[in-house]
Amino acid sequence: MKFPDTTMAIVDRRIGEKECKKKCLRDCNCTAFANADIRHGGFGCVIWTGELVDIRNYVADGQDLYVRLAAADIVGQQYQELLMNGVVLSSRRHLSEENITEDLELPLMEFKAVVMATQNFSDCNKLGHGGFGIVYKGRLLDGKEIAVKRLSELSNQGNDEFKNEVKLIARLQHINLVQILGCCVDDKEKILIYEYLENSSLDRYLFDKTLNCKLNWEKRFDITNGIARGLLYLHQDSRCRIIHRDLKASNVLLDKDMTPKISDFGMARIFARDEKEAITRRIVGTYGYMSPEYAMDGIFSVKSDVFSFGVLVLEIVSGKRNRGFYSTNHENNLLSYVWRNWNEGKGLEIVDQIIVDSSSSPQSTFRPQDVLRCIQIGLLCVQELAEDRPPMSAVVLMLGSETAAIPQPKPPGYCVGRSPREADSSSSKQCDNESCTVNQITLSVK
Repeated sequence: MKFPDTTMAIVDRRIGEKECKKKCLRDCNCTAFANADIRHGGFGCVIWTGELVDIRNYVADGQDLYVRLAAADIVGQQYQELLMNGVVLSSRRHLSEENITEDLELPLMEFKAVVMATQNFSDCNKLGHGGFGIVYKGRLLDGKEIAVKRLSELSNQGNDEFKNEVKLIARLQHINLVQILGCCVDDKEKILIYEYLENSSLDRYLFDKTLNCKLNWEKRFDITNGIARGLLYLHQDSRCRIIHRDLKASNVLLDKDMTPKISDFGMARIFARDEKEAITRRIVGTYGYMSPEYAMDGIFSVKSDVFSFGVLVLEIVSGKRNRGFYSTNHENNLLSYVWRNWNEGKGLEIVDQIIVDSSSSPQSTFRPQDVLRCIQIGLLCVQELAEDRPPMSAVVLMLGSETAAIPQPKPPGYCVGRSPREADSSSSKQCDNESCTVNQITLSVK
C-alpha cells in the first residue's frame, strides 16, 4: 500500500514491527501501524490514530500496512470460519436489542454458531434445567465442548439477572468457580456459554442412589474444601466482595476430576469492602438453603452464604436433602436431625452409609474424627444468629487444620419454609401496626 496521510501519525524509530504491534494494541485510539523503513528487514514504527486518508493500492512494490479491525469487520473465508466455530465476533459491543447490558469485557458469540454447536438445541444435548431455562451441551467445529445456558422467556431470571451474571462472573477467575467463555444476545435470545464440566452437578451424585457410591469420604471432603475456597475467594480475595445468595448442591458443578466449581451468579450481589450487610425487598434463592434473617427480613451478607454452605456440608456428609427430609423422630429438616444427634453424642449416625461402607477399603483414609469435625463446622455455619457464624476464612482454616480450635455450635436456624404448593407464590406480605410492605420473592424448590 501507499501509506495514509502521516500528518497525525506517531513515529518511533527505536522499535521494530513486533513492538510496534504491541504498542498499537495497547492504544485504543490506534487504527493502523507499519514499519517506518522497510530496508534491511524493516525497522522503526509508524502508528496512525485517526482516519486513514489517501491510501493507494499498488500492483507491485508499496509497503505493508497493518490495519486494526474489530473481528466483526472481517470478511470472506476467515469470517465464515470464525462464525462456524463460534469464535468471538467482538470483544466489546453494545447490546441494544433489549437494552440488556452495557459494553462488555466478555466475548460475544453469534447465535448461528450456538445453534450449530448444540444441533439446534437438540433434546439429546440437554444437560439439565432450572428456573432460568435449559442447559445444553455443545461442540464447536474445532472439537471444543461447551455448556450453553439458554434463558427461557418464561424464566423468573430476567434481563437484570442475565446482565448481573455476565458482569460478575466475567471478572472472576478461580479454580473453584465455573469459567464463562462468552455470551450471546440475539432478538429475544439470552445465552451464556460456559466451560463444559463432565460430571454435571453435585446434587446429581449426592442424592442419586445409583451415583452416590462414587462419592467416598475422600472425594466428599475434597469437594467440601473446594467449595469453601471458592466462597472465600468471592467474599475476601476477589477484586470485589460478592455474595452469591443461591449456593446449593445443584449450583456446584464437577469437572472430570470431581473438582467443584460454584456456578449460577444471576442472583449474586457486589458489596463494597466496608459494607457489612444489605436489605432487599426482593428475596431470591432456594428454600432449605436460606438463612433465617434473609428469608424473614431480607437481610443478606457474607453470613447468608456461610449458612448455605453449612447446609451443603451437612448434606454432603449425610447424603440427604435438608428440604423434604423426614426422620422416624418426626423431624422435618436435616438441620434439626443433625443437631439432635450431635447433642446426644451420636453424630456419626447421620453419616451417609456409602461413606461407612467405603471406609473398609484398604485405600480409605476415613477417620471418624474428620467426619465429626466437618459436622461441627457445618453446625457452626448454620447457627441461627448471623454474628455467631464463622467467616469463610475461619471455615477454610478449620477444615484444613486438625489442630485448629473449633467452638461448640449453638442451635441452628431452622427457617422452615412454606409447603411446596405455596412455593410458587411471587410475593409475601409482612405487616405491622404502622405499615405493610411486600417482599418480592423468587424461589426454587429443591
